[in-house]
Amino acid sequence: MQLDIFNDSRDVMLRNDVLSALQQYDAAGARRALQALENEYPDDVAQVYFGSIVNALEGRSTVPFDRHEAALQARQALSHEVQPAVARAFPGQSGATWLASLWAELAGRASALPFRADHADAHAAPLFLLAARWAEASDAVSRIASWRRIPAPLCWMTEARYRLDGLDAAWRLLVELAWLSPSRFDQLLSRLGDACVNTLRRNFDTSFDGAGDIDDLAWFPAWVLTEKAGLAPLLKQAEPSRRNAPERAAKVMLELLSLERQGRHHELLETRRELQALNAALYAAYMKTR
Repeated sequence: MQLDIFNDSRDVMLRNDVLSALQQYDAAGARRALQALENEYPDDVAQVYFGSIVNALEGRSTVPFDRHEAALQARQALSHEVQPAVARAFPGQSGATWLASLWAELAGRASALPFRADHADAHAAPLFLLAARWAEASDAVSRIASWRRIPAPLCWMTEARYRLDGLDAAWRLLVELAWLSPSRFDQLLSRLGDACVNTLRRNFDTSFDGAGDIDDLAWFPAWVLTEKAGLAPLLKQAEPSRRNAPERAAKVMLELLSLERQGRHHELLETRRELQALNAALYAAYMKTR
């Protein structure tokens, strides 16, 4: 990897020596190469970000964390100090790929820590997600009692399932997450970047006449069924969550689609009135296509 088109210059050669050692996760070699760069070019700006990365390599450990606070501190150091440095040293996706090993090490060290809602980021599952270790993340979540009723673990499992098996496998968990925590649902959609869901989300934002805040997303699962009735078999797999109005609306939408297929007009009218009572904007979206 070359940092400059003038790859025969002395400073570029020394920088490349540091990079070569870093690519091999060779802490001792990287430190020697960095010292050589500092000796000959003490004002080279690359020393700042190279130094952060070398320090991280020298501080690597496999000793399990015994406190949530220690895991959080290690995570913050890697995220706030090392990750920006890696982004400058390695081009494009190669930086994230290189950093994955360090995230996986932190996840391994945190594996024995129990889940605590007030220290959620210290759990192994989100660290495995940062390392792109989807199966390990899923396993870590599955060991949390009642994970499907807790926003953070549900969000982690939803992402792991999406990464492992795709959107169809994740829909039921996405639905439950929207009901349980609209804010985490919003954040997860940004991370996933799924073209299909993003299109639906944009249409929802422009057409759904709700309160205009993030909590509107709790109605997203029910609204989706007004746009894509073919998703009904997947959304039907969602388990009961908060049993609130948005969740009830989704169940009513599923009932309406079933009644339409069966041609049960009297029950259909009664169920439509129930939907209208739950949310007028959702009812309008439904009737727009009828």
